[in-house]
Amino acid sequence: MGSSIVLKSLSILLGIFFIFVGITKLTPFISKELHKDLRKEYVRYAKVFPLTTMLDFKVPSKWYRRSVGGLEILFGLALAIIPSHKVKNIANVGLVLLMILAAYSHLMVGDPFDRCAPALVFFFMLSGRLVVWYQTSRREELEKAAATQNGNGLKKD
Repeated sequence: MGSSIVLKSLSILLGIFFIFVGITKLTPFISKELHKDLRKEYVRYAKVFPLTTMLDFKVPSKWYRRSVGGLEILFGLALAIIPSHKVKNIANVGLVLLMILAAYSHLMVGDPFDRCAPALVFFFMLSGRLVVWYQTSRREELEKAAATQNGNGLKKD
């Protein structure tokens, strides 16, 4: 199945972005200040983790941050370099869920909108990538079906 240049570009650029963001959550290699800020913020986010009250389990902020960062790197690599559309779409859905979790966390700790906006922007970009994939694959299926039919509408043997 071929794919559009838009889909390939979106996949690579989103993948690289999430690899970058994941690395900043795991290590101060890219930016010491950003890493330090993220460490402080995840202490707040761990307190409002959605399953904490339901499971009666407090998530350690260090492992919460590391898990999110590791998943962003994993999903980012899948989007950027894995050729399988199934793998890319699973990674895409995983990142959409992480963006929902990020927006929820920002909302629950009372962050101003400008802190929540990047999560929402990337939620919509990831959702848009899924829409482009669906439209592209649907168009290719229709073209393939049309190619297997002859002039009278019957399928060829």
